[in-house]
Amino acid sequence: MSTQNTLKTLLMTFGAVAALTACGGGADDVASPGEGSYPPPPTTTPTPPPPTTPTPPPPSGGAAEACPEGFDDLGTFADDSLRSCLLPTRVVGELTVPYVEGVAYYIRGRTDVGQDQGGDATTPIEGTESGTLTIEPGVTLYGASGSDFLVVNRGSQLVADGEADAPIVFTSRQNLLGTAGEDSIGQWGGLVILGRAPINTCPDGVTYGSASCETQVEGTNAFYGGNAEDDSSGTLRYMRVQYSGFAVSADNELQNITLAGVGAGTTIEYVQVHNSSDDGIEFFGGTVNASHMVFTGNDDDSIDTDSGWNGAMQYGIVIQRANGGDRMNEMSSASGRTPASNPKIANFTYVGNTTGGAGIVLNSGTDSEFYNVVVTRPDGGTGAAAACLDVDDATTMGTFESVFFSCPTAYDDDADGVAQALFEAGSNNVADGTSTLSDTFVNGANENGVTPYADLESVSDFFENPGYIGAVQNAGDTWWQGWTCGLDADTSC
Repeated sequence: MSTQNTLKTLLMTFGAVAALTACGGGADDVASPGEGSYPPPPTTTPTPPPPTTPTPPPPSGGAAEACPEGFDDLGTFADDSLRSCLLPTRVVGELTVPYVEGVAYYIRGRTDVGQDQGGDATTPIEGTESGTLTIEPGVTLYGASGSDFLVVNRGSQLVADGEADAPIVFTSRQNLLGTAGEDSIGQWGGLVILGRAPINTCPDGVTYGSASCETQVEGTNAFYGGNAEDDSSGTLRYMRVQYSGFAVSADNELQNITLAGVGAGTTIEYVQVHNSSDDGIEFFGGTVNASHMVFTGNDDDSIDTDSGWNGAMQYGIVIQRANGGDRMNEMSSASGRTPASNPKIANFTYVGNTTGGAGIVLNSGTDSEFYNVVVTRPDGGTGAAAACLDVDDATTMGTFESVFFSCPTAYDDDADGVAQALFEAGSNNVADGTSTLSDTFVNGANENGVTPYADLESVSDFFENPGYIGAVQNAGDTWWQGWTCGLDADTSC
């Protein structure tokens, strides 16, 4: 069997999500809106899609006898295997969510951590209170509809610091009931994290990096942006977010995780986003960095960047399901905004399908950088669904160093030759490679035969120089094991 056919078979059997069409239209090639005035999410419960191949509920010794102090007891569910304990609708001061065997914590409606303290990190809005929500390793939290989501407001923190063998899991009620399956997406709202780092979507006449450079976030009525590059919204480590995302209105969606104006003082590492009905993660401005990330089964873009995000990500696995998902990476910003978005990506492996948009799409207003990256997709797609790279605007900038493409076509270029010119301007790039990935995303001989870019530390002080391209060098490289789901036959989501 050919390498491409092997890859196609792996994609078709990969245990991700559903055959729903991508939100927002896969081939429109437009930037996400990301700004403006949006209505609050509806209070009605959406009808979930019919499940297929249900995921069995997690093993349990039975529901806990009672909820921890401070959490309302809503009784048991999932055949009396879990007790539902309600999170408060607003957390001010400090609240710890303790791990208790047989307890799942319910995020009901919009749940806020703190009150919005504004964009000035030195002078919070008078009369507002901050909050810190700390979640212990192994805790499971869930939502039951698109109107159930968690908002961490400016000046507050989420400390979700799990462990490799005890990840923190945000998921849906249906998943805990055992009725979520491969076609399940959009079963609750997701996480919205808002910070005071600079954004480029300032109101007219307002200076970039000032406290009053702020805007309203996509998906709910809350604000982000400000004057603190090193702002901290907490820690996300060894954590999964599953089956969320919700379309509030046209082009106005909640993602699995929304990071808006989040600063470089925030720690994000070892995080998986799985089966979002919209993007896996969308960055709206800010300076936050992230490492050891996994994106699986997301229905729109796996990674979407906007509003002047100036950060870096290193070590990431992106896998689309066989018949769903749009672009694996969409990078954009409103044309003419300054400074342009400047995403920096290193040591990622992107594994696409035959139905979505181009693997990587660079829209206007972005200056994107890719180092030691692998992009592959199987035979069978046409147009954008066969391409690794699309550049939409002749003024868009891009840097490619030690990037390995293995797609039916390298480019589906709306900017008439710009994609190829940018790619060929770099060193050690391969436009027409043959994938030798094993187990879907583990480097083979061809990937490891590419000379890696060796000066990553000069690109960003967040980067390290691992000496190889792609996310996973070989079978002994196991950073993804133990805390993720769906990447092998033994870990269903």
